[in-house]
Amino acid sequence: MQRRDFLKIAAASISVSMLPAPLLAAMKSAGGYENLLILVELKGGNDGMNMAIPYADKNYYNLRPKIAIPRDKVLQLSDQVGLHPAMEAMLPMWNAKQLAVLQGVGYPEPNLSHFRSIEIWDTASKSQEYLQDGWLARAFTQNPPPRDFAADGIVIGSAEIGPLLGGATRTVVLSNEEQFRRQARLATAASKAGNAALQHLLRVENDILQAAAHLGIDANIDTEFPDHAFGKACKTACQLATQKSPVAVIRLTLNGFDTHQNQSATQNNLLKQLAEGLGALRDGLIETGKWDSTLIMTYAEFGRRAKENQSGGTDHGTANMHFALGGRVRGGLLGKYPNLSDLDSVGNVRHTLDFRNVYATIIQQWWGADSSRILGQGFKPIDILKT
Repeated sequence: MQRRDFLKIAAASISVSMLPAPLLAAMKSAGGYENLLILVELKGGNDGMNMAIPYADKNYYNLRPKIAIPRDKVLQLSDQVGLHPAMEAMLPMWNAKQLAVLQGVGYPEPNLSHFRSIEIWDTASKSQEYLQDGWLARAFTQNPPPRDFAADGIVIGSAEIGPLLGGATRTVVLSNEEQFRRQARLATAASKAGNAALQHLLRVENDILQAAAHLGIDANIDTEFPDHAFGKACKTACQLATQKSPVAVIRLTLNGFDTHQNQSATQNNLLKQLAEGLGALRDGLIETGKWDSTLIMTYAEFGRRAKENQSGGTDHGTANMHFALGGRVRGGLLGKYPNLSDLDSVGNVRHTLDFRNVYATIIQQWWGADSSRILGQGFKPIDILKT
C-alpha cells in the first residue's frame, strides 16, 4: 500500500487535529474523563417552545393559533410545562428524575444566522467575538484525555466536528460504520505490512492507527434501538460507550429542524425520533452499566420565533429549551421559562440562562477541570448534577 492510498483510506472516516507529538507527550491528563459526555445537536434550530410547551400560558396559544400543541395533548411535566406528545419515550427518565429540562438557554445579543450562531455555540464565544478553536478543543488542550483513549471525541452523523475543532484533539468522524470497519482493517493490516512508504506518513498516523485498532462498534447489546438513522446512531454511541478503549466525548446530530413551513408534521417526526433514540440509548447504557457515568445534552444554534409565520412554521429565534439526561442528572425543570409577554423588538424571547453556564457545569462538575481558563470568568456551573 502506498502512502497516498493509506492517507485516502484514513481520511475517509477519521479526522485528527493535534499538536506536535513531543508537546502532546509532555502534557498530563487532568480531566475526569471516565465520565462520558454525549452531545446531541438538533441541527437547524429546534423549536423548543413546541418541545417543552408552556401549555398554561395563554400567550403561547395567542402567538401560535395554528401550530400550538393542544393543551389536552401535552405530556404534562408540571402545572406549567409539558412535553410534545411525540416524546412519550422520554417519560420513563423524567419519572426516574434523570431528565432535566433547561429553560431559556441562549446568550446576549443573539445572532440569527445558522452559520454564525452555531459558531458561537461551538466556540463558546461572545456574540461579537471570533474564536478559532471549539470549546471542547480548548478543554482538551488544557486538560488532555489519557493517551490510551481510543480518541478524544467521536462525531456520528455529521462531517463537521464543531466544538472539537482545533487545539490538541484527536477526533474521529464516523460517517459510515461498515466503511469504517473495512478501513480500520486495512489500516491495521498496512501498519503490520512493513511497507517502506508507511515510514513517511504524517505524524497523525499513530493516532489514526490507534483509533482504527481500538474503536469497536460491534458490542453485543440486547437493548432494541429504533430502525431510523438517529436510532442507529444512538446504538453506535452506546456500543462506543461500552468499549474497553474509552473516549471522552461522542457527538450525535439529528438534522432537519429549520422549520420555516409545515412545522407541525416535520417536528412531530423529528421529536419522535429524538425521544425514541434517547430512550433506547438510556436503556442500553443502563444494561451495560454506563448510565451513571454518562451525561447526555442537547443543543442547537438557536430556537425559533415566538409567533408562528404565515407558512405554518416558525422563523429563526433566540433562547431555547434543551435536555440534560443521565443517571446522575438532577431531574426537573431548571432555569426560568422565558416570559412570552416580554418579547424583544422583533418578537423573540429573552434568554434566562447563558449556554456557557451549561458548559461550565460540564467542564467543572462533570470533568473536574477549571472552566474559567476555557470559557473566561463569570460562568458558574448550574445545578444539573447530583452530588
